[in-house]
Amino acid sequence: MRREKLIAVALAALALTAVSGLAVITAFIFKEGFPLMVKVGFKEFIFSSEWYPREGHFGIFPMIVGSLAVTAGAMAIGVVFGVGVAVLLTQFCPPRLVAILKPAIELLAGIPSVVYGFMGVVVLVPFIREHLGGSGFSVLAASIVLGIMVLPTVISISVDALQAVPRPYYEGSIALGATEWQTTHMVMVRAARSGIIAAVILGMGRAIGETMAVIMVAGNTIALPTSPLSAVRTLTSNIALEMGYAAGDHRAALFATGVILFLVIMVLNTAALALSRRRAKGAR
Repeated sequence: MRREKLIAVALAALALTAVSGLAVITAFIFKEGFPLMVKVGFKEFIFSSEWYPREGHFGIFPMIVGSLAVTAGAMAIGVVFGVGVAVLLTQFCPPRLVAILKPAIELLAGIPSVVYGFMGVVVLVPFIREHLGGSGFSVLAASIVLGIMVLPTVISISVDALQAVPRPYYEGSIALGATEWQTTHMVMVRAARSGIIAAVILGMGRAIGETMAVIMVAGNTIALPTSPLSAVRTLTSNIALEMGYAAGDHRAALFATGVILFLVIMVLNTAALALSRRRAKGAR
């Protein structure tokens, strides 16, 4: 009994350590960035398009829009292809082939982001420049690179969710006369919806928080994007590019940018979870 209690206490302490670490990081970011937001004004800081730190102008609206645009493009690619590949692997591929392909796809998650960014600079950016116009460094380039980067996460978790659906669901639907595709669409995917949404949320978190690959292919121009071919700077890129030499209010403004990034991620995750719960209740 004592040994079990000690194990329970140790596990609880580890869990609290992780939560405490997150709380300390959050408190530190808010402590460093919140005073600058109060000094400049929340409306000016969030909705202004003027980012001139030396002159005391700190407006991050173009970077917020850039982050959302790049993330939306990445998820459009990652969700469509990721869920599609997961359905293909679980419903239409032989088990032996799945046993080979799934580990290979999971290995892609271990490739450093700078490698994806380098391939984007060498292959994707020139292709966009030559065939679509513009400089090539754009929302489109960043979205494609990030979409490819989130694919392993979305595919792996979606595959696990689909494989966790009880086999009688599939067999019962087929026995009632449904086609294989109808069973996949109406039964299997719906039954695995919560796991698939979790995969999308995790992929979205990686997309909006990615830095190095975005720096390499997005163009880093502080301006509102007017098309998918426009160059943009994201919130994470802004912090990474300027933190090395920032001081005073400039440094505080970068921490404040981190505060906004934190809030954006929280809002997106909360909205996704609320939507999934609403759909789950509707399905019942």
